[in-house]
Amino acid sequence: MDMSNTVPEAQAHEVAIDVDTVSKIFPGEDEVRALDGVSVGIRRNEFFTLLGPSGCGKTTLLRIIAGFEPPTMGALRLDGKDISRLAPDQRPINTVFQNYALFPHMSVARNIGFGLEMLGKPKREVNETVDRMLKLVQMEALKGRKTSALSGGQQQRVALARALAPHPKVLLLDEPLSALDLKLRKEMQIELKRLQSETGITFIFVTHDQEEALTMSDRIAVMKDGKILQVGSPRDIYQSPAERFVANFIGESNFLDATLSGTSVTLKAGGGAFAVTPPATVADGPVSVLVRPEHAAVRAGAASAEGDLPVTIRTVVYSGDATTVHADLASGERVKAKMSNSAALGAPPLPAEGETAVLTIAPGGVTVLKD
Repeated sequence: MDMSNTVPEAQAHEVAIDVDTVSKIFPGEDEVRALDGVSVGIRRNEFFTLLGPSGCGKTTLLRIIAGFEPPTMGALRLDGKDISRLAPDQRPINTVFQNYALFPHMSVARNIGFGLEMLGKPKREVNETVDRMLKLVQMEALKGRKTSALSGGQQQRVALARALAPHPKVLLLDEPLSALDLKLRKEMQIELKRLQSETGITFIFVTHDQEEALTMSDRIAVMKDGKILQVGSPRDIYQSPAERFVANFIGESNFLDATLSGTSVTLKAGGGAFAVTPPATVADGPVSVLVRPEHAAVRAGAASAEGDLPVTIRTVVYSGDATTVHADLASGERVKAKMSNSAALGAPPLPAEGETAVLTIAPGGVTVLKD
């Protein structure tokens, strides 16, 4: 029996999209390897995000899943069956693009139903599906309005409804929030997560925006130079980054020099030993460690306990909900500490710029990185 187009039954039960050692090479005088042996299993009914900087390969991978680009090497499976060479219209996969691609002369309802009409669906089924999609995206009151008269957020809802109408197994979203203003983008992040949860469809979302990824995703794949560096939940990616690039790309970071010995590290700046769980691939000796700004705090006074680090304040930045202190350690390294303003109510005032102070790091706040 030929098993080349299938995956084991147990795995197929969990995985919607199986990307198996996929590479994509664009030939030419300056050959470009956009994807380099990428493998990842995207589960059924999850919100999965491809995250990374421009040129990392995330959009190329999305286009291969959609069928707009063939892989140079490797295989792509949907529910265990190889679809690597199927045309886009032969895949139960829909895509929402950045520009939405709506028909401006058509009403909202006609835009949503157009794809179903092209598939030859009966009129009654089309109308019932359109009504259901209008309710899902909360656009019933605007069903007769032309899309050219809609706001950006409303147009995005129509594009989503149109893509969801045929009930695809997978919905691909290529940075669909990039054209929206900040407030609307935040609102649509919650809407997208709601739609994914209510429909039960696998969403694969492409973005370079870490906040979008952390807000919406069940799991995130962080990409760089055509490779996936780490896959995990937002909490895993943020709290336990596999390597320095991931830590630096997700959230604000302090990278400090330290020495590892077993399960403890000593910072170059001193302050005693900190308990850690180092990666298995990192040996004892000089290492780089991560301290998130919210895991550090600054107070006035002199060092009085193990773990206290003397600092000189450079700047103090108030941002409403938090205050961020930029300081210099005795080692010459710069560090940021971000403290909640609500937690500071009634506390002594922070030291001023140019003053000496003490920086403390929360237990468990030091992470050893693979550079």
